[in-house]
Amino acid sequence: MTETAQTVQRAGTEDFRAAMARFASGVVVVTTRDADGEPRGFTASSFCSVSLRPQLVLVCLANSADSYAAFASCGPFAVSVLGSEHDALATRFATRGANKFASGGLSLTPGGLPAVAGALAELDCEVHARHQAGDHMILVGRVSGARLGLDTAAPMVHYERSFRSLA
Repeated sequence: MTETAQTVQRAGTEDFRAAMARFASGVVVVTTRDADGEPRGFTASSFCSVSLRPQLVLVCLANSADSYAAFASCGPFAVSVLGSEHDALATRFATRGANKFASGGLSLTPGGLPAVAGALAELDCEVHARHQAGDHMILVGRVSGARLGLDTAAPMVHYERSFRSLA
């Protein structure tokens, strides 16, 4: 067997982060309302489908995130799949301490949750399960509704620690 990559017995934190940065993933904005009805949200690249029956998705949120408390106790939440034109919005929702809902680019789902206007897709979810995993919470949602945006837009991806679009 020929080795073409460096072998690391135990990855340090920076080695692990660098390795994971080489995995391209889609980008979503996840939103809910807290106990006082205030909107909360974050940008995530750790999102995927889990099951078709029942229809489940998962997203991961850092325990240190501004919106952690809202998602640790919410019922419904929405997921907006971002297109390449949503770069500024993705950055805004990824910035700690930013007033994420002050500027435009948002609309409301039929259930009244904020969502990204013009998203490639929107999912309405109800919390199915929460799991603690290291320094993150895995939020599993049961999908109750889906709306598709225009299929002519390019998806946004996260690769090497930056937002990009597919050519």
